[in-house]
Amino acid sequence: MKKNQAALTMAAASLALLVTSGCATGPERKPGDPFEPANRAIFTFNDKLDTYVAQPIAKGYQKVTPQPLRQAITNFFSNIGDVDNLANNLLQLKITDAVEDLMRIAMNTTFGLGGLIDFATAAGLPKHHQDFGLTMGHYGMPAGPYLVLPLFGPSSVRDGIGLAVDVKLNVINYLEPAVRNPMYLAQFISARADLLGATDLLKQAALDPYSFVRDAYRQQRASLIRGSRGNNAPLPDYGEPGGDATPNENGAPNYEDPGESGGAGGAGGAAAPGASNNGLPNYDDPGEGSAAGAAGTAGVAAAAASAPATASAPVAASAAAPASGVTAAPAKPASAP
Repeated sequence: MKKNQAALTMAAASLALLVTSGCATGPERKPGDPFEPANRAIFTFNDKLDTYVAQPIAKGYQKVTPQPLRQAITNFFSNIGDVDNLANNLLQLKITDAVEDLMRIAMNTTFGLGGLIDFATAAGLPKHHQDFGLTMGHYGMPAGPYLVLPLFGPSSVRDGIGLAVDVKLNVINYLEPAVRNPMYLAQFISARADLLGATDLLKQAALDPYSFVRDAYRQQRASLIRGSRGNNAPLPDYGEPGGDATPNENGAPNYEDPGESGGAGGAGGAAAPGASNNGLPNYDDPGEGSAAGAAGTAGVAAAAASAPATASAPVAASAAAPASGVTAAPAKPASAP
């Protein structure tokens, strides 16, 4: 009996050691994700639960529910979520956003049949997305290690704490259980149905869905924190390198042609020789100019005729011939032996 107990103890210890070593040698961990092996296990569990339970329910809901009714349900829960947005904007001292949230709640609840119709967005009141995790980040609290929560998905230590506070700020939480639980279920199904397209895109685009979701979540939260702190600096003023450009009639900078300023308007504003009548620079052919400069000499025609047989030799010979009055022999093509 004692030997059997010792054998069972050794087997259990060996199994525990094997499991522990397997977890320790999991995928390479990033600095912000020290719990990656456990996170991947929870991510796989969530993914299986979503694939075999949540997605079929959401697709069935989408199939049997008309789109206007689905939109009304989405608007209803969005109106309830504005209460959480209002509270967090007040905590962040964003008075303007908080007033807009309050006006959204009043308008949609009163004129929108309890939030079923979103009149506030049509009236120009923007929808804000705040939570207590962003509020803590607004005051400088770091996100901490990345976490994947069962059922709730990607999060962090800071956002996990914020999630518990947001549950307390949710109006549904204070209803009777007979009403609260069906409303939570309806909210989850509605939200999952709205994200069916994003799931298909994720499966098509991501080679490693876990890493893709982790990086996308952390980047999004960091971006929201920067926006929450009001660090959106204006675009820099890229002035003209050579000084302020003179504006034209419509107020835009007047960018002159360098050739025009150097050719037609150069040398103290005097027009360059050979400038055209419309003010554009007159770019003469180099071969034509050199032939004109040597006009009256028979040596130009002879030199052009005896030049190496290149592609430019016929052009130089034909240009020099009218100036000198001497007929030059045509140059041989470049492919001639």
